[in-house]
Amino acid sequence: MKLRHLAVLLALSGLAATASAETLLVQRVQQENAAAMPKRGMTMAEVQARFGAPAERLDPRGGQKRAWPTINRWNYPAFTVYFEKNRVVDAVANKAGADEVGPKPAVR
Repeated sequence: MKLRHLAVLLALSGLAATASAETLLVQRVQQENAAAMPKRGMTMAEVQARFGAPAERLDPRGGQKRAWPTINRWNYPAFTVYFEKNRVVDAVANKAGADEVGPKPAVR
């Protein structure tokens, strides 16, 4: 009986070691300074003045109907900024590396 308990404890400690080796995107974002990303309501000009030119500006999406506003997305090395028309609606931290666990990419 004691051998079974020992095997279970060893298995659980191995799982804990594996889980602690991974960095969760959520944990890193909680630890980072919120001032390092654009705030909701900032204009495109304010974002560019404070953080510089984005590494990539993706094509706008939406806008086909009045109820669907045009969304612009700018990629920076550490985060991605989403704009509705000219204003920031959200800024999201990017994964730091392949070992960081975060949301699964959308299937196209």
